[in-house]
Amino acid sequence: MRERRQSGTDRRRAREFEAFVAGAAGRLLHAATLLTGEPADAKPRAEQLLTAALARTYADWDRLRGEDPYDRARQEIVTRYARGAWRHHPRTGEGLLGRLGPQERLILVLRLYEGVAEERTAALVGLPVDRVRAICARAVAAMRRPAPARRPAPPWPLSLLALLSRQTAR
Repeated sequence: MRERRQSGTDRRRAREFEAFVAGAAGRLLHAATLLTGEPADAKPRAEQLLTAALARTYADWDRLRGEDPYDRARQEIVTRYARGAWRHHPRTGEGLLGRLGPQERLILVLRLYEGVAEERTAALVGLPVDRVRAICARAVAAMRRPAPARRPAPPWPLSLLALLSRQTAR
């Protein structure tokens, strides 16, 4: 009898979590993609962040007790991104937010894309509210400036010839 009751509870828990994932995974993945700066068609780091956050949320599912599971999953994504961003990808230069550093990107995504209040953002990233406000303003200003013009790279044969001519001249 106890086995039947427990398996029923497990099934209910799994259904609730599946419903949550069906509704929230797309938005969470988009937020993770904005954070990582990966292209929309290939986003392994964003998917990894999402998978880890959803796994952690599922593990804590019974302990949420009225807490919003979306907030919990977003917090997990933010925490995991912040832990790895400065160490592994200081400036990716890719994606829509490529001109921003990891901290600016994180705060901009939380404030503008996710609509998280300044106080909550400050608590999530561990900074004072005034600092979050300043970083967000700087990030918005950076995004409003036109992108710097890139000079096209010389075609390979010319650059290869120049390199070879320099080496043979020595």
